[in-house]
Amino acid sequence: MNLHFLDIAIILAFLAVSVIVGYWVSHRAGKSTKNYFLGGNVLPWWVLGVSNASGMFDVAGTMLLVYWLFIYGLKSVWIPWMWPVFNQIFLMVYLSGWLRRSGVTTGAEWIKFRFGENKGAQLSHIIVVVFALVGVISFFTYGFKGIGKFATEFLPWQLSADPIANANLYALILMGLTAAYVVKGGMFSVVITEVLQFTLLSIAAVAIGIIAMTSVSPAMIHAAIPAGWDNIFFGWQTGLDWSKLIPAANAKIAQDGSSLFGLLFMMLLSKGVLVAAAGPAPNYDMQRILSTRNSRDACKMSAVVNVVLNVPRYFMVAGLAILALAFYSTTINKMGAAMDFEKVLPDALFKFVPSGLLGITVAGLLAAFMSNFAATVNAAPPYIVNDIYRRFINPNASEKTCVRLSILSSLTIVVIGICIGWFITSINNVVGWITAALWGGYAAANLIKWYWWRFNGFGYFWGMISGILSALVLPFIIPEGLQAALAVDPSVPGFLRDMMTLPTALVCFPVILGTSLIGCFAGTLLTKPEEDATLKAFYKKTRPWGFWGPILKKVQAEDPSFKPNPDFVRDMFNVVVGIIWQTALVAMPVFFVIRENERALIALAIVIVTSVTLWITWMRHLDVAYPDSELDAAKAEALAAAE
Repeated sequence: MNLHFLDIAIILAFLAVSVIVGYWVSHRAGKSTKNYFLGGNVLPWWVLGVSNASGMFDVAGTMLLVYWLFIYGLKSVWIPWMWPVFNQIFLMVYLSGWLRRSGVTTGAEWIKFRFGENKGAQLSHIIVVVFALVGVISFFTYGFKGIGKFATEFLPWQLSADPIANANLYALILMGLTAAYVVKGGMFSVVITEVLQFTLLSIAAVAIGIIAMTSVSPAMIHAAIPAGWDNIFFGWQTGLDWSKLIPAANAKIAQDGSSLFGLLFMMLLSKGVLVAAAGPAPNYDMQRILSTRNSRDACKMSAVVNVVLNVPRYFMVAGLAILALAFYSTTINKMGAAMDFEKVLPDALFKFVPSGLLGITVAGLLAAFMSNFAATVNAAPPYIVNDIYRRFINPNASEKTCVRLSILSSLTIVVIGICIGWFITSINNVVGWITAALWGGYAAANLIKWYWWRFNGFGYFWGMISGILSALVLPFIIPEGLQAALAVDPSVPGFLRDMMTLPTALVCFPVILGTSLIGCFAGTLLTKPEEDATLKAFYKKTRPWGFWGPILKKVQAEDPSFKPNPDFVRDMFNVVVGIIWQTALVAMPVFFVIRENERALIALAIVIVTSVTLWITWMRHLDVAYPDSELDAAKAEALAAAE
């Protein structure tokens, strides 16, 4: 594929501007590690929200969304629950506020806040660092494959005769360009450039949706899709038969393990609730929360992500999917089994978006990659510097030394991520392992830590270590043919046969989760509880609801005026309303682009009703019972800095 000179000029100009702007603002990061990691906690909540959304609007994920919508139609709205996308609702409603009240810099530092400084807490501290670094490298691998596949379709230079090596070299170059400003500039560079990149990307996304709406009529869409494609609801089976239109799509559904869509949905929902209630993983999402000014801003920041991410992104996804359906199906059929559905996005862009806008769109998607990559890079150094070097090697290290070590840490993580990404072939496989296996190992310990007072550092460590080891081993030791054989063996109970049709990593999730739970309870019940002083300090500052009765009694014995958090019922109500709100935000632009205007207006009405409900039941209640302590802490911190 060859781009027009105008498109190439736009792409190169944008890359240059991103690097220059990111490097220009990087001088602020060198003042302290707090500036480098958290932007000094001075960035507005809405700016951090846009930045966080930009980091999530990544190329690899958008390529997956286009191929999911192309094949599964409106049912694809539910597939991202594997992440789970509704974790942003749990964060918005209450978990961002709980986390931000800690005042820490990293997830591992939070462990000290929760479990104290005994041996169990130290082991937990180490395992969180390990998980964080494994997670960062995994997301590097995912981004590496996505940007490589994308770049080979658009950038005009043939760097290698081998297509896989060519994609890897492009990914290497683009990661190097982004690292040029991120490594030096930390959070300030990341956030400022992400806002710039997201603005460009949103303009391109809406423009693509409009092009699709004006180029593809409803009749053309219906001629290109099987019955049920435009129905957001589903039964036990997927209910889509592509055999007369694109037979390769049926094979892809079977390969994905999504034929029994009702069972898949049940697994995604149950897994998703557990993972979402566990709170944010120690990555760039957590870093944005900790970068806000206070707990109220943290919750509002997570709310912004749901709006600014989903609406423009799904205009682009829907636009590219229906352009490909209407005009690209014949080409796909010629490719047959060789068709890579993950490349529907770049192929559709190149064929159907005019010059000029194509350059802006490609630049915007490159910006999305740069945003995601930048956020991931910036999330790693705090764990190496604060949680390893400062804690175990040099507690008295100067700020200048720590900033330099942060830069070296970023470079090291980049090199490791590139080396692993070089040998991976599929975006979907990486996503499946991260969301089902790795997060299966994370969910149990991180769920219990918020809600049960008796849970201690040893329980956390053994829950995490057993979960992570299971995630690293179990999905890769199941013989290739065993799962397929069990899926058709009549001697196996029906429900288990159905389970065997799901993706391997998702089949492993209950086993990984169960193994982790055994580690959690064994580690906790075979060791002593944490010290009362640690538990009381955590409970008073975080104010979680859950099974904290014995600690509440001890706190009230010292301070009879202390009131427990009464918001469990309201928070759960708002979570349900929020998930409906988020799902409608996703479906609405898709319905508009495919010209299902009546259903689009219904989705819009749901958005309005749920927005008003959340304003009344959530927004108006954000920390109203407890705002002064944070304001006083902020004032004290400002005075200390001035002195």
